[in-house]
Amino acid sequence: MSILSFLLGENKKTASLAKERLQLIIAHERSNHTPANYMPALQRELLAVISKYVKIAHEDIKVKLEQQDNLEVLEVKIEIPQA
Repeated sequence: MSILSFLLGENKKTASLAKERLQLIIAHERSNHTPANYMPALQRELLAVISKYVKIAHEDIKVKLEQQDNLEVLEVKIEIPQA
């Protein structure tokens, strides 16, 4: 690790950065104590981001929020067509 990368921080991979952003969005929504009405917007945003890299249809992304015991589980399924 160079000193410059240590001071400025290393570039994170897109997937890990997206995961962190998604965790922040979910944490923010939970703090507002609102129901999962952000799901359609989340699905549209995921489609927009993934469409930059892979051609997919709206139906190829499924986002589901489930309650399991004392925690909520966000399930994201993305069907990516074979090249």
